[in-house]
Amino acid sequence: MKHLLIPAFAALVSTASAEEGKWVSLFNGKNLDGWTPKIRGCKAGENFQNTFRVENGVIKVDYSEYKNWDKRFGHLFYKSSFSHYRLRLEYRFTGDQIQGGPGWAFRNSGVMIHSESPEMMGQEQDFPTSLEVQMLGGTGKGERTTGNLCTPGTHVDFKGQLDTRHCITSTSKTYDGDQWVKLEVEVHGNGTIKHIINGETVIEYSKPVLGGDSHAEELAKVAGKKEISEGYICLQSESHPVEFRNIEVMELKAE
Repeated sequence: MKHLLIPAFAALVSTASAEEGKWVSLFNGKNLDGWTPKIRGCKAGENFQNTFRVENGVIKVDYSEYKNWDKRFGHLFYKSSFSHYRLRLEYRFTGDQIQGGPGWAFRNSGVMIHSESPEMMGQEQDFPTSLEVQMLGGTGKGERTTGNLCTPGTHVDFKGQLDTRHCITSTSKTYDGDQWVKLEVEVHGNGTIKHIINGETVIEYSKPVLGGDSHAEELAKVAGKKEISEGYICLQSESHPVEFRNIEVMELKAE
């Protein structure tokens, strides 16, 4: 492991990219400036087979240059860390899942918040230690909620008590087809976090902590604490093509 985010430094970095009370774009609509890919089996910064690309003003997760899936789970990290903020974006699923992708990853992606940096991840690590705002597209058959919470290397308090489940289901509606869905996350450091889909709060939790696997325990040991109050934002690649646009952040005043 190379380094752990120092809280004071993180605060300085984040204020350079956003301004309190104002929406600031994290994506220029032209290229991936300010973003770093980390794909399983590769070093941070290596965009394997052009997985993450910009076309027509959107960030696309695309597998057209892949020969096979080979568990190439990927994440695209924004350069700055954030603690108290609102994040908003739009996403949609497109096309077909790459052959060999796991069944659970069909029309499945996410935005990771309070994440470790790409440089802190192991080369063969599937997912960064983080909180995942899980995005699921409808299958056309029955209900499938989006804006759920998954917790790689983390736990949270849900409904007033520690919840160690890997994924907690939201109360959202199902969104079938290739429609754009508006996602927003409101984050208050180590306090309350809300997932909002198309204007409706679909899940709320608090007090995120490190735990659940050896890598998370190592991060906690280096940090000297398990509580998580800040981290990076990244977009996920899990074997189904997905697009992201209008990615903006607003810094909030720390309570």
